[in-house]
Amino acid sequence: MADNVNHPCHYTSGKVECIDAIEAATEGLNGFEAYTTGNILKYLWRWKRKNGTEDLKKAQWYLNRLIETVGENNGTTK
Repeated sequence: MADNVNHPCHYTSGKVECIDAIEAATEGLNGFEAYTTGNILKYLWRWKRKNGTEDLKKAQWYLNRLIETVGENNGTTK
C-alpha cells in the first residue's frame, strides 16, 4: 500500500526520492534561492506522474522568479 504522506508515489519513483535530491541540490543555498530551487525540482520531478503540463508551468514560474532574483545580483549569490 502506498504511503501518501511519507512516500507518495509521484515523489518516489526510481532509486532516489525527491526530498533527498532537493536536499542535495539546495545544500549551500539560503532563503529564497533554496526555496525556489526546491520547488523547481519538485515540480519537474513529479510532472509526468501528477499534474502534467501544469507542474511544468509551475516549475517555469519558480525558475523565472529565481532568474529575476539572481539577475538582480549580476548572476552571483549573496
